[in-house]
Parts: sequence; C-alpha cells; structure tokens
Amino acid sequence: MSSPQPAHAWDEPEGIAPRGTLVVLPGRGEHGGVYERFGRRVAADGYRVRALADPSPDPAAVTDAAAELLRDETLPGPRVLVGSDTGALYAARLAARGVPGLDALILAGLPTAPDTLGSPSDWEAELDQRTACPTHRSRLTADAAFRRGALTAPAPDQPLALAGVSVPVLALHGADDTVSPLPEAGRAYRAVPGVELVSLAGTRHDALNDVTHRTAAATIVLFLERLRLSPDLAPIAVREALA
Repeated sequence: MSSPQPAHAWDEPEGIAPRGTLVVLPGRGEHGGVYERFGRRVAADGYRVRALADPSPDPAAVTDAAAELLRDETLPGPRVLVGSDTGALYAARLAARGVPGLDALILAGLPTAPDTLGSPSDWEAELDQRTACPTHRSRLTADAAFRRGALTAPAPDQPLALAGVSVPVLALHGADDTVSPLPEAGRAYRAVPGVELVSLAGTRHDALNDVTHRTAAATIVLFLERLRLSPDLAPIAVREALA
C-alpha cells in the first residue's frame, strides 16, 4: 500500500497567535484538499488545520499520521480530531484508543450502518446525496483527485467506537442526510456522555461542505473557543431572558 498523501495545511494569518490545531480525516473518495474552504475559514480565526487523505484505502497509515500530528507538541493546543463520513468512524476509533495529545473530537456525517447506499449511483445522484452547495458541487465535479462512486462503498464493518470516547465531542449532522439519516445518528450518539449533537437545516451528507458551511464552521469555532477555556465547555455567549 502506498504512503498517504502529505497533509494539506492552513495556518493562522500572520501576526495572529495560534489558538489550536484541527486534524481532519476525510470521508470516502475525498482527499485533504476537499476541505480547503473549511480550512481557510477556520484558520482565519486562528486555528491551524491539517487535512489528511481518505483513510479507507490504508487506515493504519492515515490514522498513524493523525496520531503523530496530535502528539506533535510544536502544534498549538487544544488539538482536535475532525472526521467526516467514514473519517468520523476512524476518528472515533482513534479517540477511543486514548491517543495522546487529543483534547476533543468533532464528527460530521457519521455513517450509522456498514452499507448505507446499496447499489452504485450515477454522478449526479451522488452529488445530490453529498451536497446542495453549487460551489462545492462544481469543485467536486472538476476535481480529478476525487474518487467518484466511493460513497457507495460500504463503511467499515466494525462496531462504532463511540462508547469508549472520553474527550468532549461535537457532532454535526445534516437534517436532510439520506446517506446517514439524522434519527439513526442521534441514536448512535446516545453512547457518548455529554455529546453535543447539532443538526444543520437543509444540509445533506457533506455537513462541512454544504450550503450551511459557514454555520458549520461558526459552530465549530464556538465549540473550540469554549474548549480553550475549559474541557467542561461552559457557555460563553448566553441568551438572556428579557424581564
């Protein structure tokens, strides 16, 4: 098996102190570059982002690379593992193993069954399942490194590792996800004490890259800012009741 591709990297703007590091594990068919828009937006708020390859072809190599980044003390903390689609499964598994350096977990579009789609679909059908964002649809269509049809491949046929996760968890899930329906994801997340599950209206499977990508990124930044203060995630912005 070939070595995984080098990490795609986005850093905080010059002159701004770094506030933490996100290590991203992409989903089926994706690569780190698919998360450029997400990486640039989060980096603009001071968080470094490192996006790796789709772990599916070589899980050991990619998860080892993620663990190495999480252990890297030259990267600013808190250090957070982000997984999308099957990347979320591998991220949860890594977190359940207690990988050193991990401060929190962010999961997007968590698959809830080994075979979520059944028979292969055509490209337009796959796009419809992934995202309604016209910019992201165009990006994927023009991306020669993106593996079309990969979303129909079965997710890893292993039990979800959520019960073994002890770090804070933020879960993002599209309300219109037909690959992994929200109610099924909600049932899976019941295994995680204190998990924060946020549904995104009008959003399909690619929760970090759909029409609500700004809201997804903002939700993550709010989570990260609370994490920086305390792993108890005390709220910072509090809606007050008017007398």
